Amino acid sequence: MVRLVTSQLDIAYEKRQIVRDLNLSIPQGKITALVGSNGSGKSTILKTMARLMSPQNGQVLLDGKSIHKQSTKDVAKELAILPQNPTAPDGLTVQELVSYGRFPYQKGFSSMRKEDREIIAWALDATSMTMFADRPVDQLSGGQRQRGWIAMALAQETDILFLDEPTTFLDMAHQLDVLQLLQQLNAKENRTIVMVVHDLNHASRFAHHMVAIKSGTVLAEGSPVEVMRPKVMRDVFGIEADIVSDPRTGVPLCLPYALATGERTVERPVLDLEGESQRVLQPAGV
Repeated sequence: MVRLVTSQLDIAYEKRQIVRDLNLSIPQGKITALVGSNGSGKSTILKTMARLMSPQNGQVLLDGKSIHKQSTKDVAKELAILPQNPTAPDGLTVQELVSYGRFPYQKGFSSMRKEDREIIAWALDATSMTMFADRPVDQLSGGQRQRGWIAMALAQETDILFLDEPTTFLDMAHQLDVLQLLQQLNAKENRTIVMVVHDLNHASRFAHHMVAIKSGTVLAEGSPVEVMRPKVMRDVFGIEADIVSDPRTGVPLCLPYALATGERTVERPVLDLEGESQRVLQPAGV
């Protein structure tokens, strides 16, 4: 089942074309990772699909209707977005931050209903942030802050959640913490999650579907096994890489060893019959 698609999407910043004729379908109930080099257009595509940007041409369709022709509140009931490096006002508590997620369901300046308070409590619990509810957001660690923002997005009660590089500037432990939380939300709540991911191996491990983007164009998409291939690494990222199987999960892992520079020769280690490492010259990509 597919609810969210882009149709002949063109995106531009002023006169500079970023994306041209993008036709993309987001699998429902799955985690989709958008990957690509810096400046490839992946964040721009995410923002446009999440209605933070308007396309130059084409449409983003949700259930067959253009999201850019719907009201902000109507769209906010269907999808939520966590932008890159969000900031909260000084002194704002975690509970206050999460309560902002109930905005699409409020009429005017009406006070919180019992249902709103119950959903806020659930979002805090789902992200293990209940104990920090009264703590100012600016006093939390990076990983805790990210969990707080995810709780706010959950409080919107949307089926679709967009995240733009949710692990940026986090250490390895907090990166895993956030990604495992998203994995749990997908498995338990059947949330459709679309995220821009910088780390290819994180994308392969946590996503069901990957979209590899270069210069605003999709060069490969499919399961991690279908996307994590040496040719894709070469074409999209400009690197030569070995793709190996993760011994724990079986998912493909990328081990880059050189920049891709056409047919020049590169040194690659091989093992001789005695098991000692030696180096041979081979054409790049062989």
